[in-house]
Amino acid sequence: MSLYVLTDLDGTLLRSDATLSPYSKQIMTEAIEAGATIGYATARSYISSQRAAGAIPWKHPLVLYNGAMVVDPLTEQVLGGAWLDRGITNEIIEVGKAFGLTPLLFALDSEDQEKVYHERLSRAGDAAFYESRPNDPRFTEQKSLNCPADSRTLIITYIGLLNELEPLEARIRRQFGSQVCIHFMKDSYIRDHYFLEFSHPDANKKEGARKWASFVGCGLEQLTVFGDNLNDVGLFEAAGIRVAVANAHPSLISMASHHADSNNEDGVARFIRNMLAGELKSTS
Repeated sequence: MSLYVLTDLDGTLLRSDATLSPYSKQIMTEAIEAGATIGYATARSYISSQRAAGAIPWKHPLVLYNGAMVVDPLTEQVLGGAWLDRGITNEIIEVGKAFGLTPLLFALDSEDQEKVYHERLSRAGDAAFYESRPNDPRFTEQKSLNCPADSRTLIITYIGLLNELEPLEARIRRQFGSQVCIHFMKDSYIRDHYFLEFSHPDANKKEGARKWASFVGCGLEQLTVFGDNLNDVGLFEAAGIRVAVANAHPSLISMASHHADSNNEDGVARFIRNMLAGELKSTS
């Protein structure tokens, strides 16, 4: 059977400690080598996602930054994306500063190199994020944060406590409305912290899935997706086969056409193994 798969990484393909199990590595590698068309759609960057899941020999496009960018893993060429307007980017940064918050600005420079522009990292969440990515060449400190003229904004990310970020989210939603896509979700790794992210309206996993399907030449009804969290809703809205892992958010579980074991039980790999063997699970 022809198999077209997009899987989320954190909380889905990766275990809860953000690592890839040997079993998942084996099954995913065997599936790709057998001719399955498999990629991932993640909130992570290319560098970060490859550090976590690069043991699998990916050869089909990868959807990054929640859909803001699509990359060819064989050439590392940027195939497409959706960049937030530079003026809006800098306005959001200034609004954030009025709330005493400064974000991480994920962008592409003029040579399509990933950058994370930031001011001095003094807040606990920002520092924890930075420390979890040692020797990451993307981080570029600025005295006063702004999007350089030669850069394109992928995502503006605020990391903080819920009560810190809720007022900012409400303000940006009122001020910019449909001009921005907003993701607001609890972080899986930094205790009690949330991610509040702003990007281009088309920088979401639904549009990312559409781009991916066009690049690989499949219809969305042929696409199988795996997810666990609210930023995967767009994947589920786009795809014909929607698989929620057992640890998924209730909203995704209710949207799913199929269900898999948890991320810590190799749910994605086991489901794909069954699909290749012609043993597709019935809806549960």
